Amino acid sequence: MTTHPMTRPPAEARAAAARAGARRTVATVETRTPRPAVDTVRVLLPYQPQSAAAARRLVRIALLGWELGDLVEAGELIVSELAGNAAKTGCQREMAVTVEQITARCVRISVRDGSRVLPCLIDAGTAAESGRGLALVHHLTGGQWGATAEPDGKTVHADLRARSPGPALV
Repeated sequence: MTTHPMTRPPAEARAAAARAGARRTVATVETRTPRPAVDTVRVLLPYQPQSAAAARRLVRIALLGWELGDLVEAGELIVSELAGNAAKTGCQREMAVTVEQITARCVRISVRDGSRVLPCLIDAGTAAESGRGLALVHHLTGGQWGATAEPDGKTVHADLRARSPGPALV
């Protein structure tokens, strides 16, 4: 069996999370299976405006570290929407932002907050000033997102897949 080394976010990710008020940054996974392995990075963030920026940095650094640079832009948009929605709940506790590499080409971005109100996909229309965030998440993930109610809150997740590499052009 092959041992996959533990993945840790670079020092700049930990520093960015600390600047955003995070109390703790955790990076885990040691596995004895060859790739694809599940790698996870997680940060607890306060319900403050700068937390969305810290969440985007976490996603960017994780995806680049997993060599999934083609997912960075979509991943940053998704986490911005999920963290923004969590911040609107009015909860006083921290939100947990997690990025997991599910397979070599798929990641799950999730945000846990203290509200049990589940998100709802609506047709906000083109003139609406808000309400299109989950539609964007739905589009970017091909409908692969959802929410799980928990005793003291909920977790909203979105699965983002990289396109399969096409045939080599010669």
